[in-house]
Amino acid sequence: MSAYVIIELSIHDHQTMDEYRKLGAASVEAYGGKFIVRGGKTTSLEGGWEPRRIVMIEFSSHERAQEWWSSEAYTRARAVRESAADTKMIIVDGV
Repeated sequence: MSAYVIIELSIHDHQTMDEYRKLGAASVEAYGGKFIVRGGKTTSLEGGWEPRRIVMIEFSSHERAQEWWSSEAYTRARAVRESAADTKMIIVDGV
């Protein structure tokens, strides 16, 4: 069953995020992930949720998504991201 990593970002250092995008994308590809959403316009429908940036990545399974998140490649990328943005991230199973 596919699983999705859903990320909400509030970027405060765009130059550093450019570096993260390269590292992060390479790590996603290495684990067979696929970007479903990468930024783009959002419209709040209920609850007043106004995210600045949403990213969604599809993986073949929950376990594969966790392997990606724990990987050495993403650990390096994560350190860069943490210096450039405030982030909320979850993994959710698909149907």
